[in-house]
Amino acid sequence: MLEAPTTAPIAMSEPGLSHLNAAGQVHMVEVGDRPATDRRAVAEGYIAMAPAVLALVLEGRAAKGDVLAVARVAAIQGAKRTWELIPLCHPIALTGLEVLIEPAADGSGLRLQASARTSGATGVEMEALTAVQVGLLTLYDMVKSADPAMTIGPVRLLRKEGGRKGLWEHPGAAPRAEAAGG
Repeated sequence: MLEAPTTAPIAMSEPGLSHLNAAGQVHMVEVGDRPATDRRAVAEGYIAMAPAVLALVLEGRAAKGDVLAVARVAAIQGAKRTWELIPLCHPIALTGLEVLIEPAADGSGLRLQASARTSGATGVEMEALTAVQVGLLTLYDMVKSADPAMTIGPVRLLRKEGGRKGLWEHPGAAPRAEAAGG
């Protein structure tokens, strides 16, 4: 049997913690009164792998088939199901999601970038980040027998646009090519 807490709940002290109510309890943020705006988010991540495995992937010689195509589809599917995976995310209608997978600049593996778009009352950064993570996990799964020592990361949000806060860009993100259609 659960016991009643012996201390009062902690009141929300950080104004940026929107998933806590005034009593410090977790809740799903009310977005119904927000105007719908065009919103966009771009995220990226990396998977490091042995040069021979990278060559297998880029040349289309992996035993499981077209690794890049499967990872793109998985990333899109992951973005569409974000609300089922992240407890406090709202289900949103994506109006677009583009996935770019390319060799990392230093040749150590692959860079995956996802650009998500919607017109709605809440942002799409979690969808972009989920797309990246699921895409990277799929890349790992497709070639793990050839290189189980692959490493995933870092993953980060590069930019988000729309809503009350307008444009935000990651302070350490260098300008890069974006996924097509963005």
